[in-house]
Amino acid sequence: MATLIHQDSPICVKSELDLFSIPSTQAAIEFGKFVEYFPLSNIRDGSPVEFHISGSGDEYLDLADSYIHVKAKITKSDGAPLPDDEPVAPVNLFLHSLFSQVDVSLNNRIIFSASNTYPYRAYLETLLNYGEDAKKSLLSCEAFFKDDKPYQVDPVSEEACESLKKRYHLMANSRNLDMIGQLHCDINQQNRLMLNLVDMKIKMTQFLFGFCSCFPKPNFCLLSTNNSEYNVVLEHASLFARKVKVSLGVSLGHAKALEKTSAQYPTDRVVCKTYSVPKGSLSFMQDNVFLGSMPKRLIITFVKNAAINGQYSLNPFNFKHHKLNFLGIYLDGQPVPCKPMELNYESENYIRAYHSLFSGFNRDKGIYISREEFLKGYAI
Repeated sequence: MATLIHQDSPICVKSELDLFSIPSTQAAIEFGKFVEYFPLSNIRDGSPVEFHISGSGDEYLDLADSYIHVKAKITKSDGAPLPDDEPVAPVNLFLHSLFSQVDVSLNNRIIFSASNTYPYRAYLETLLNYGEDAKKSLLSCEAFFKDDKPYQVDPVSEEACESLKKRYHLMANSRNLDMIGQLHCDINQQNRLMLNLVDMKIKMTQFLFGFCSCFPKPNFCLLSTNNSEYNVVLEHASLFARKVKVSLGVSLGHAKALEKTSAQYPTDRVVCKTYSVPKGSLSFMQDNVFLGSMPKRLIITFVKNAAINGQYSLNPFNFKHHKLNFLGIYLDGQPVPCKPMELNYESENYIRAYHSLFSGFNRDKGIYISREEFLKGYAI
């Protein structure tokens, strides 16, 4: 007879000996299908891309399995095709870098808005939540190709890294680039189905003005070594939304429950904030970054202001360390989650900062950012 590992340990039976039970049958969802929705207005003139998903009918909406499909090309400012060897290429994750802001409304009430920071949310979530296999396959659908040298911007030079060359060739001579991927919005990253009779609107604002009105062209999402002006033209945009037909019993059960309470959709709320560090400053302190609920994870990175505002010769996703030597986060006067980081990038003393990259992010599979790459454009 087997010896108990503890006197209070109950005896159990392994599943391999469960010879008479029958697997359960899923009958709550009868079928699902993808429905393609098109923008409400013309998108080629730079207007916002707006979708309306009617809640009429008895079908639920699966937002976690819905996708945006976009075809885009780069032209000269007058609409002429790009000539051979024109030194212009899209930035990384081009599908999401096309849009400065995404708003999601339910029954005409805005529940999500990424004011001018949507590309950074999308890029950081992509960078930190996927491993090497996904970044070399699935994420290419969104025009993501990991930059080995994020500081490079000349796609036609012999020294250009492979990822920059690949993005360049995909759109050279004004070729259409075909992309598809999931939106990076809070409501799209939870798995509960949206009830029927709920109208949904998605508004995606194109990069007409970068992050600053002094740049009238879509400079943010392009890299180039010359001063020519370019246009990004959306040839096609559509939303593939998954509609789900649930059983009558489930539908009636939900209707009865809604008479007493409201449906709940827990989400992980993501907030992107930007702060300007005055030029020449050797230190920076920001009080009251968050009031009320505290975040469970904090991501800090630095980007040159000119890159954010659309300077062609600067990659907006080149996260340099800028010789940061001290970083402390305080809650009610106490350092969290531990003592402040004391760093020295010149002597390669930054292991605590690099190790923090893996806090809650794909620790078992990795995020495909090496210790050496962290120093050269991935200081997050």
